[in-house]
Amino acid sequence: MSKPVVLITGGAGFIGSNIAARLCARGDYEVVVCDRLRDAADGKWRNIAKHGVSDFVAPDALFDWLDGAHRRLDGIIHMGAVSSTTEPDADRTIHANFTLSRDLWSWCSARSKPFVYASSAATYGDGSLGFDDADGEERLKSLRPLNAYGWSKALFDLYARREADRGDAPPSWAGVKFFNVYGPNEYHKGAMRSVVAQVWPRVRDGERVPLFRSHRNDYADGGQLRDFVHVDDAVDLVLWLFEQEQVAGIYNCGTGKARSFADLAEATFRAVDREPAIDYVDMPEAIRPNYQYFTEADMSRVRALGYGRPFVTLEDGVHDYVTGYLAQADPYK
Repeated sequence: MSKPVVLITGGAGFIGSNIAARLCARGDYEVVVCDRLRDAADGKWRNIAKHGVSDFVAPDALFDWLDGAHRRLDGIIHMGAVSSTTEPDADRTIHANFTLSRDLWSWCSARSKPFVYASSAATYGDGSLGFDDADGEERLKSLRPLNAYGWSKALFDLYARREADRGDAPPSWAGVKFFNVYGPNEYHKGAMRSVVAQVWPRVRDGERVPLFRSHRNDYADGGQLRDFVHVDDAVDLVLWLFEQEQVAGIYNCGTGKARSFADLAEATFRAVDREPAIDYVDMPEAIRPNYQYFTEADMSRVRALGYGRPFVTLEDGVHDYVTGYLAQADPYK
């Protein structure tokens, strides 16, 4: 008997490839990836090279493929996006992050297929309105993202809420507001890689690591806080939401505990038994006005929904990433 099929858009990307790896290892679905691999030298193709995905679909052929596969398709996990917060092409960003999401939503709604998609903590803007993930229309309308990426994600969150309130929604659906995710298979992301991946070469080579100096009196140098979440935890939550029979909402994905960049850098050094060696450098003036000093996911709504799994600590997560992947000859999952 044939297995049900799950389509993962962005399935060769960072979070998407980790979802594909988990589902392929489980073996209870046929996993289909839709993505662009681009330059082979960037190594993005290596993110899925170890896993027996059953099909690979070019984005331009996506809806033709869907029309031929819908009877076996169990649902869509939509991770495909322009994920750079500094992407200069706003048209490209809105097409990838809103228009495609809207069309996939409509497709799943019309055919009663579950739909889970990637939102972002960037929708919260400067954080002055807090980080609770209440997803009523007025709350979503009140958010003020700081860049086109965050706006495109916020726009689709609002679209999903309005469509659901009108009764035009997939049978189960969830948006996932990812906070600062780190872990294997992010190497193709360049400047958008996690801080762990960016500082690792210096740690490996016995060099000192630069971090931004604080330009606020209430934060120490390196004391800027983020909610760092290991990609395995992100995958756990995405798949849990995907496999709920009647979920409908937008939920945070973080640990619920903010930690400093200094903590993160120190954990990277400790993972290879080195004493931390950190230099603090001035933050570029261009980014100071919109720089976030604090993010922390409020996880109470997803906990109330019944999600009970613990999140890995920063130290354990960084140790796993460094020793199991970054320090290995083959760092791919």
